[in-house]
Formats: sequence, structure tokens, C-alpha cells
Amino acid sequence: MTTQIFLVVIAAAILHAVWNASIKDSGDKFVNMAAVILGQAPLAALSLLFVPVPLIESLPYLLAGVALHVGYQFLLPLSYKFGDLTLVYPIARGIAPLIVACISVLILSVELNFAEIIGVLTIGTGIMSLSMVRKIDGQRNGKAVVIALVTGCFIASYSLVDGTGARVAGTAIGFYGWLAIGSTVAYSSILSLWNPIIIRQAFRTRKLKGLLGGSASFIAFALVIWAFTQAPIALVTALRETSIIFALLIGVFVLKEKLDLLKVVSTMITVAGAIILKFSRQ
Repeated sequence: MTTQIFLVVIAAAILHAVWNASIKDSGDKFVNMAAVILGQAPLAALSLLFVPVPLIESLPYLLAGVALHVGYQFLLPLSYKFGDLTLVYPIARGIAPLIVACISVLILSVELNFAEIIGVLTIGTGIMSLSMVRKIDGQRNGKAVVIALVTGCFIASYSLVDGTGARVAGTAIGFYGWLAIGSTVAYSSILSLWNPIIIRQAFRTRKLKGLLGGSASFIAFALVIWAFTQAPIALVTALRETSIIFALLIGVFVLKEKLDLLKVVSTMITVAGAIILKFSRQ
């Protein structure tokens, strides 16, 4: 992986942690999420003016990507409703490289070397230890852990679909631009049928927050999908999860969440696994 790709993915990781923190921040998590999803549309539409149209062969991946992103967009605020950013984010993001690596081996017939296997096992250890983090009242937050794990499954799935689709499309930004527009329309339509009050509240009370968070979200995803076309998807996915470090810092110093030794150790183990995967194949 070249230095350019490495720096691009790290930048995406920082932006990813920032917009996730904006959802976890004060207020209704679903209103915050709606504001971010709506806020990504202007930049997505603008980007389409400067990039090629994706090849028609990428349409199945585009439709699948929209479905997976919408599922993720509904699960993520639900996770943050029950758990802290410093619990939910490392689990949801940390499990993705593990799943991507397993699918690569079992379904896509990709061979992993010894270092990659160690990286996968390290990430798994970090995730399992995070499930032991307790709430303030001393009880384990099992509900948040389960929802975060399911969210991580969606992250792994859309990573594989997005990466493959962008390569088939012949334009990474064009592919994600249309995907972002599609997911915004689909998400807004479903939310309007389920609870239209959320959409109205997002427009009325979260315009600036939504525009900033949505722009950060779009840029973060666009950078990662571009990287998917330049390097192996499993390695980019793993490196992207260094965002766990930035989420931990934001959770503690900005959102004032409780920091305990287990969270620090579990997060560092998960990140160590991601780093091992990054450097496992030169």
C-alpha cells in the first residue's frame, strides 16, 4: 500500500469518527442520523457534475450498496441509543475487517498469509473483550453489543459490495455519488413512512449540523471507495478502522464519556489487529 493511499484512508478514518460522533452527540439519535444522510446529498450531487457516469455493469452492485447502506443507517443510531460511542464504535468498526477477511478466504478464495491470520485473530480478541464493557450501573450492555455487531456485519457487506462495484463502474467517485443519492432517497422515503416527524425535526433543528456531518460522511466514504480501487479491499477496510482511535478520543474528550481501562485495552487490541493487517502484505 502506497503512502498516498495510506494517508487518504487515515483522513477518511478521522472524518468517519467525526460524523459518527455527531450522531451520538446530544439529541435524538435518529434525528441526528437523518440530518447527516440528508446533508450528504448536496455534495454528492455536486460531485456527479465532474466525474464519469458509472458503467451499466455496476448497477447490481449499486442497488445492493444502497440497500446495505440504508440498513446500516437505521442500525447505527439504534446502536448509539443504547451504548456509548467508545463501546459501539469499536465493535461495529472492528468486526468489519474480520468478516471481510473470512469472506475473502471462504467465498472469494483469497489466500491469507500468517501475518494476516494473526491480524484477524487479534481483531477478534479485541471485539470479544469489548463485549465485557459494563454500563455505568455495573451491568453489561448486551443489547448495545449485539446491535453493534449486526451493524458491523452491514459495514463488512457494503465494503465488499462498494469496493467491487466501484471497480466495475470504472469511476469510484461516480459510483459512490450515485450510491449516496440513492441511499438518501431510499432512507428518506422509508423514514417518512415510518416516522415523518424525524425528517421535519432534522430539517428544522439540524440543518448546519447535518450539512457538516453529511459532507464529512460523503468525503470519508468517497475516499475509502477510491482506495478500494487502488488496494485490496480487506487491507483498506482494516486500515480504515484506525478510526476507532479517533472515536475513542472524541468520546472521552468531547462527549465526556467515561473512560475505563478495559475500553482502552480492548480498543488498542482491535487497532493493533488492524495495523497488523495493514502491514501484512507489502
